[in-house]
Amino acid sequence: MSEAEDAELSAARWLLTAEAVRERSADLFARIEEGRSDSFAFVPEAMAGIAGRVAALTRQRFPALSVPLHARWRHFETGGHDRFGALADARGWTCREEAARAMGDLAIVSVLLDAGAGAQWRYREAVTGETAARSEGLALASLAMFASGAFSSVPTDPLRADAEALEGLTEDEFASGFQIAPDNPLPGAEGRRALLANLARAIRAAPDLFAVADDPRPGGIVDALAEEAEDGTLPASAILAALLEGLGPIWPGRLVLGGLPLGDAWRHPALGNTSPGADIVPFHKLSLWLSLSLVEPLTVRGIEVTNLDGLPGLAEYRNGGLFVDGGALVPRQEPAAPLPVGHPLVVEWRAATVTLLDRVAPMVRERLGADEVSLPLASILEGGTWLAGRQLARELRPSGGPPIAIESDGTVF
Repeated sequence: MSEAEDAELSAARWLLTAEAVRERSADLFARIEEGRSDSFAFVPEAMAGIAGRVAALTRQRFPALSVPLHARWRHFETGGHDRFGALADARGWTCREEAARAMGDLAIVSVLLDAGAGAQWRYREAVTGETAARSEGLALASLAMFASGAFSSVPTDPLRADAEALEGLTEDEFASGFQIAPDNPLPGAEGRRALLANLARAIRAAPDLFAVADDPRPGGIVDALAEEAEDGTLPASAILAALLEGLGPIWPGRLVLGGLPLGDAWRHPALGNTSPGADIVPFHKLSLWLSLSLVEPLTVRGIEVTNLDGLPGLAEYRNGGLFVDGGALVPRQEPAAPLPVGHPLVVEWRAATVTLLDRVAPMVRERLGADEVSLPLASILEGGTWLAGRQLARELRPSGGPPIAIESDGTVF
């Protein structure tokens, strides 16, 4: 390997870390804070109001401040129904390893299908008769497909996901499961289904991470992570590292550096210099959310996940919208049309979101009399910034959409 190739590979490996998400986001946000950005201005005085809103919402929702993590499992509980618990009780797994593996199957498939659903799409749940939109609707649709055995190739064991079923899922099956119709369109539907096929190929290609007794399953990563734990503990950053290694190849048309696919990472011209990858800002939003969503399967497996704040916040439009709609991040001009996710303005917005989540977290803790142990960043998101962003959007816009419209391909937001 040449010196240049080695430099590219080293840069790529660093970009696939939690530290890189925070550091590159801070670099880009510094331009905004210093008034050098053409896209945004920063109004620090607005941060106190945002922190107060998040703290009040958290106290209202969780009076005892026992705030769970911002994970996919919360969406399965929409409307106060413990849907997965009911499935687990009916299935009656006889060992914690198999239960945790099935939970990993569900979490991975469901999170990967969670990119924004748009303003029109709805899902009607047959059992409860309830209708849900956006992330909650996507969660209920994927859970119902999981419960029906749509992701399993083993008829006698429907509550699982495996490579054969994921790769073989047809367009009609996907459309039926997500209730897609001309009057109920789901943006990026084909991109989502293709992502599942890519997932199938990735888990076959990485048996050390995903195969359990020659049975390639997404949830096999729970077993691999459990083996990596020391004295029953595992740092949260190890979950992200494993996911970025194993799932890197599934993202379509993304940047590649040193032969490594970088996933949710995007170039910004203001950061460019002569070193490899210096203009690339990684976010790894779905991988980070998936990392949080694997904490509960690992807990069932008997593993304690530590240092949750080693993971940065999620660079997505609800958290990002909180800071725009809350007046801390002011666009210098409103885009006339939806922007592609790689547009410099969107990259700046997401970078600012990561940095401002880290800044607002201690402000929220101070107002609630909490610390990093009792209220990690992942719980502040749940308490939280994500819902506050959604509420502000509904107050300011009839559609409840984000303050900056983004084109969705079904694989980012």
